[in-house]
Amino acid sequence: MHLERRVLISGGAGFLGSHLSERLLSQGCQVLCVDNFFTGTRRNIEHLIGEKNFELLRHDICQPLFVEVDEIYNLACPASPIHYQRDPVKTTKTSILGALNMLGLAKRVGAKIFQASTSEVYGDPSVHPQPEEYWGNVNPIGPRSCYDEGKRCAETLFFDYRRQHNLEIKVGRIFNTYGPRTHPNDGRVVSSFIVQALTNRPITIFGEGRQTRSFCYVSDLIEAFVGMMATPREVAGPVNLGNPAEFTIAELATQIIELTNSRSEIINLPLPQDDPQQRRPDISKAKKLLDWEPKVGLTEGLTKTIEYFEGMIAEGLVQRVHAPT
Repeated sequence: MHLERRVLISGGAGFLGSHLSERLLSQGCQVLCVDNFFTGTRRNIEHLIGEKNFELLRHDICQPLFVEVDEIYNLACPASPIHYQRDPVKTTKTSILGALNMLGLAKRVGAKIFQASTSEVYGDPSVHPQPEEYWGNVNPIGPRSCYDEGKRCAETLFFDYRRQHNLEIKVGRIFNTYGPRTHPNDGRVVSSFIVQALTNRPITIFGEGRQTRSFCYVSDLIEAFVGMMATPREVAGPVNLGNPAEFTIAELATQIIELTNSRSEIINLPLPQDDPQQRRPDISKAKKLLDWEPKVGLTEGLTKTIEYFEGMIAEGLVQRVHAPT
């Protein structure tokens, strides 16, 4: 009989997956990192290769996978508009076919399974902050819908597997998360602003920068993942996972300029279609069910993330930056 928990992480070479791999290895788990490297990179997990409890498998979860595991964290999916709009059909297939394959695996081997859902299921919300009971305001045919509706359908599949097959599921809705190993060129606002500031290029803001976001540091989010997987069987979610502190995009840009001592100027670009104007989680359920709330403040988290990107720039690994989302 095995003593260590055998854990599969789909998207394990991505930003969140690599941090989760480290966290689970520190607990003594056996970690199977599964990734097709569509957006994940070997650099994120190369320091783990050679660890006795870490295994890397190149695989696309749009295809079935037959392994023996106790737990599954389904994180695989491009998560930034630049990446998920590059191949929107593939994004939808990863969300839906990938979910079906991971759910099928969990059903076959009796594993419990965590779904990395997203605050994008709320769309451009008309309720603020967003509680889990809010059904959202999503454009089903817009340029963001491959991701938004893909993740919404994945949640449907998870809860149908729970009702129909009595599968133990955990669904977490992730709000904006940042930290080391964020892709430097994925167009996300924190990484884009930091790289622009460190290279003294103009910081690009959509609209006037009055739209708001809530930023959760990666270590806080990973603790929420682990905490949710450890909840009793009846706790399925969905549960909002994010930092409820709310900032305008303009405030974020100003703080990053100050922390980097940058000479960057701020320039404004037109707002993209369906860009949410407000985004802040109601984390009452997470506090109650997981006994969890974020601990890392924005200044502390930005400082750690800036150090990471300074290292990437020094190594010549950062070139150009897309306008941020």
